[in-house]
Amino acid sequence: MAPETPAQGPTPRYFTWDEVAQRSGRGKEQWLVIDRKVYNISEFTRRHPGGSRVISHYAGQDATDPFVAFHINKSLVRKYMNSLLIGELSPEQPSFEPTKNKELTDEFRELRATVEQMGLMKPNHIFFLLYLLHILLLDVAAWLTLWVFGTSFVPFLLCAVLLSTVQAQAGWLQHDFGHLSVFSTSTWNHLLHHFVIGQLKGAPASWWNHLHFQHHAKPNCFRKDPDINMHPFFFALGKILSVELGKQKKKYMPYNHQHKYFFLIGPPALLPLYFQWYIFYFVIQRKKWVDLAWMVTFYVRIVLTYVPLLGLKGFLGLFFMVRFLESNWFVWVTQMNHIPMHIDHDQNKDWFSTQLQATCNVHKSAFNDWFSGHLNFQIEHHLFPTMPRHNYHKVAPLVQSLCAKHGIQYQSKPLLSAFADIVYSLKESGQLWLDAYLQQ
Repeated sequence: MAPETPAQGPTPRYFTWDEVAQRSGRGKEQWLVIDRKVYNISEFTRRHPGGSRVISHYAGQDATDPFVAFHINKSLVRKYMNSLLIGELSPEQPSFEPTKNKELTDEFRELRATVEQMGLMKPNHIFFLLYLLHILLLDVAAWLTLWVFGTSFVPFLLCAVLLSTVQAQAGWLQHDFGHLSVFSTSTWNHLLHHFVIGQLKGAPASWWNHLHFQHHAKPNCFRKDPDINMHPFFFALGKILSVELGKQKKKYMPYNHQHKYFFLIGPPALLPLYFQWYIFYFVIQRKKWVDLAWMVTFYVRIVLTYVPLLGLKGFLGLFFMVRFLESNWFVWVTQMNHIPMHIDHDQNKDWFSTQLQATCNVHKSAFNDWFSGHLNFQIEHHLFPTMPRHNYHKVAPLVQSLCAKHGIQYQSKPLLSAFADIVYSLKESGQLWLDAYLQQ
């Protein structure tokens, strides 16, 4: 009898980058690569907790660095990934595509390991507790202003400013919970996220997740970053896309005047005229009933608090004034780091290059940190989205050193200069569109 041979496991399937790249979703099938392992995400995208689009944006590409950046419990997530595993890259294949800088990628991964060893991914819970308390105190102070001083113009205006501050600061705080940067478990982060964005702001957590993680996955990438969806119907953004639009002879708006009408349809209008109704459409259309319940608690609370003091008309006036002021605050802060930066179609660059070309910083100061919710450190936030914000300034010198070594520009500006650059960049891209549009 022939000796028994030991049982062999199934032979792993090997793939090339060309095969992976062909599964980018255009032919329905979607594959991606994490740590050289190939996963078929075609059916999983609809069940992905972070949303279908954010994971689809990496279909046909290596997703190792975004996978590490977005997940705080990677070992748990990997268990669920086993059912999606279909093979691995062939031994002769590089670990990522030739469009990515190998040396830079390796050194960034070393930097991330150093950051974790330094404890910079660990949150200070006292910091976030005090931050929440200061928001609640401002909320109480807004109501007390009307209750103590009456409802004349000055107390009314002061109340509106205080409530706008509450809304803006609660917006920055929900951002922390949404990025899983406050607690070590997703459950607690998600629970507090629902409370802050739902109860304190009247908005749905699912809506924020759906949009914001796409932005982080592919910042300033046309058709992948929803934050630049105003191109081309309202604005011509970025040098490349503006010239492309002009050559195609497309004119949805007079883009050469966009730096002027930005002040009309940008900062003042986004929240009160668009977000305010769209968030309800979003939760009802997608049947997000838990989010809707949290939102209702906000509206019930604010109506019961202010209608007895102001009446219905006075309350509606206060509410839309608050949304107007908050909208200006929100738009200037969120756009100052991105609109003046490189905007293009997805070039599938490495994680570090993708984030650095799409983001810039605003100088550190106590006011700038508070006013922007530490989003003045946009570079560090994009590189390490789950890092607690109070540690951004600690990792910044390490990021600057890596940029200097590889000749990558690390931009940091004064606050007012960053605001002005939004307008300057809109004027420049509008002129580029016009020049291309008028060419024969």
